[in-house]
Amino acid sequence: MYKYLFAILFSVFGTAALAQVSSIPRTSLPKPLPADSLSYLNPKDYIIGGITVSGIKYLDKDNLILLSKLTKGDRINLPGERNAEVIKTLYSQGLFDDVQLNITKIDADTVFLDIAVVERPRLSRMHITGIRKGEIEDVTKKLGDRAGNIVNENLLRTTSAIIKKHFNEKGFLNTTVTMKQRKDPAEANNVILDVAIDKKTKVKIKQVTFEGNTAFSQKKLKSFLSKTREKKWYNLFGSKKFKQDKYDEDKQNLVEKMQAKGYRDAEIVADTVTKNDDATVNVKVKVYEGPKYYFGKIKWSGNAKYATDILEKILHIKKGDVFSEDELNKRLVGPTPNNDDVSSYYLNDGYLTYTADPVQTRVYGDTVDLDIRIYEGPQYTINRVTLKGNDVTNDKVVLREIQTKPGQKFNKALLISSAREIGQLGNFDEQKTEPKPVNINPQDGTVDLVYNVVEKPSDQIELSGGFGGGQLVGTLGLTFNNFSLRNIFNLKAYKPLPKGDGQKLSLRGQSSGRTYQNFSFTFSEPWLGGKKPIYFALSAYTQGSSTGQYYPTSSPYYNKLRINGIGVTLGKRLKWPDNYFQLNYSLNFDHYNLDHYTGYLFENGTSFNIKLTQELSRNSIDAPIFPTQGSNIKFTVQATPPYSAFNHINYKIASPEQRYHFVEYYKFKYDAQWFSKLVGKFVLMSQVRFGFLGMYNKEVGPSPFERFKLGGDGMQSYQFLQGSEIIGLRGYQNFSVVPDGSNYNQNTNPGSTIYNKYTLELRHPVIASQSATIFLLAFAEGGNVWNNFNQFDPFNVRRSVGMGARIFLPIFGLLGLDYGYGFDKIPGAPDANKGQFHFTISQSLSGGFN
Repeated sequence: MYKYLFAILFSVFGTAALAQVSSIPRTSLPKPLPADSLSYLNPKDYIIGGITVSGIKYLDKDNLILLSKLTKGDRINLPGERNAEVIKTLYSQGLFDDVQLNITKIDADTVFLDIAVVERPRLSRMHITGIRKGEIEDVTKKLGDRAGNIVNENLLRTTSAIIKKHFNEKGFLNTTVTMKQRKDPAEANNVILDVAIDKKTKVKIKQVTFEGNTAFSQKKLKSFLSKTREKKWYNLFGSKKFKQDKYDEDKQNLVEKMQAKGYRDAEIVADTVTKNDDATVNVKVKVYEGPKYYFGKIKWSGNAKYATDILEKILHIKKGDVFSEDELNKRLVGPTPNNDDVSSYYLNDGYLTYTADPVQTRVYGDTVDLDIRIYEGPQYTINRVTLKGNDVTNDKVVLREIQTKPGQKFNKALLISSAREIGQLGNFDEQKTEPKPVNINPQDGTVDLVYNVVEKPSDQIELSGGFGGGQLVGTLGLTFNNFSLRNIFNLKAYKPLPKGDGQKLSLRGQSSGRTYQNFSFTFSEPWLGGKKPIYFALSAYTQGSSTGQYYPTSSPYYNKLRINGIGVTLGKRLKWPDNYFQLNYSLNFDHYNLDHYTGYLFENGTSFNIKLTQELSRNSIDAPIFPTQGSNIKFTVQATPPYSAFNHINYKIASPEQRYHFVEYYKFKYDAQWFSKLVGKFVLMSQVRFGFLGMYNKEVGPSPFERFKLGGDGMQSYQFLQGSEIIGLRGYQNFSVVPDGSNYNQNTNPGSTIYNKYTLELRHPVIASQSATIFLLAFAEGGNVWNNFNQFDPFNVRRSVGMGARIFLPIFGLLGLDYGYGFDKIPGAPDANKGQFHFTISQSLSGGFN
């Protein structure tokens, strides 16, 4: 009996030692050896005389031998465990379907070995089904090019994981991936991987609940989860889809918000995400609030530049205030809305390496004592200022906007202001403008500054058709925002026009055939002479309009209007009260020729409008397309010479042609916008506008031109050059708002001499990138017009509400679509306020074209 048991054990262990472990599938024993060559009871040491590899088609034989750890000349004990180790090592690489270690020859004490393998198939291509074409392209990009890879468990596992993660991020938490292999008939040992994807239904959050909270309400804690929102109708902008990475961010944010309210020990004890149904999940978070803490004694050390009492005032935190590490860090290192933190005081005075370390020296009861340890370091002076990334724009155009100059002390405020000025040029992506201190040298107290910028397309083309003035109007406009006049004769610089000097050239034409034509030209130079920020602009236009009319005593006759104009502007940036102010002076000459043309205070004659305009403006917004903070304010005074004081015309008996041959008036306008950050990415835009057209002489009366027309989209395109200023009021038809007691008539409405308007607009960005900016908005606004101050009532306005969207594409400019509903009826136009769609393009603060 014992000899049979010995024989069984000998067979089992001998086979395992010489061939391979039984857990490895599809293996076989090595080639049989002569009976006198090996003894399982008496293993012998051999010298490896040589190693060969068989079955290899794609892999490198030398690398395979290296992986086996077998080396010619080494000793190996046969039969022994080394055999199984070699096979197990090679099989674990995931490259083979079968691995064998065979003995091909034994010569005395020398053995020759052969590693025989069967390679796993390689991937020819993936065939993805179950999703849309665009989604297939997205998934393919995420997977990358995997053709030629060995098809093993790792490839299948990672492919499935990448696909599931891609759709999980989009809210499809139940996505399934099924993969099947089939032979590729075109390639031996290659397979096609069929990948069937089933996204299932998007998973949203049904309910979020909290446990353990007493100081914070459920509603308050939910507000701390900005990216984990319940599926409610009022959550318009927050994502209701469950995304694990966003949820993890929100949990951290939740704790930080609780701690910022004084609950220093707040933490999340546990949280669970449970399935509610196939489309929703429930989130449950258990929190520990702990006691509410307060600031105790605050001690300062290491400060030499500023005395302790000054730093205490800047810190704006005193004993007894609710303890908040977040607020403490903001007051020490910023950023704060007004840049009045301790860090700004040091960094604006050259202390580039300033640091502050608030150490909690004592915690007793509900009180925390602090020792704020200041390291001031040396004051740094700017050594060099360089620019990187401006591939099109010339260096001088950008460097002249930079306020940090070599030899000055380092100043953080000027660094930020310079980045803003670069963004205002419109040639660079303001989100990617990055000023960076480099080569900080504490030995001599110098630092270099590098402004990294990214060029963006700034030229615009306008090709559109619209309905205005009762007819179809076609428009073609070209605006070159980075023009170079000095290279106008350099043919090599045309791409398609010379670029790089920051000048602006605009060419625009409109036409509806014989009835309306308008052509305009504008050129502007922000740095006239190149040494000082003196703004210069030259503009010219010509416009013609005619309508066919029949008269009883004559044949068909065309009512005609021809307007020609030219203007020049000079402006200068002011350094007082601050660097945001600009003062511009403009001189314009307009020539009107009316031939039986209605809509003004006279129908026939020639009129000249020579006007001088002064505009004082302050623009501190942080971005030109989607501002989030700052203001844009303009005060404009416009006047003509008082001709009636010296032309000796008796206006009591003068005809309209004589009365308006030289137009006289004075005009005041006030336009202001303020931008404020609200919760999350919401931005509130508040706007106030006012205009007044006055007269020097009551016998002359108000001017027939330069009046205000209120209502509609505010597009100036069709009416602006005809002598009226168009003010938008969404929710009402174009130009439909008339003074109380008047009836609206589009053909005979000359406009009004007084207007005011108020707007509140809540904005939220959808896309903010170099290639496009899109934001949604909801608005409430009101406005009205009057013809004298006796009727003027700033609170008697025509009201409207609505919503819309803005899309900025570099080549087309700012496009807008709004729907507004007006609450107040317009006499003579019963449909003027019953809901209106408005389309706008390239509008600025004042409602006209940039």
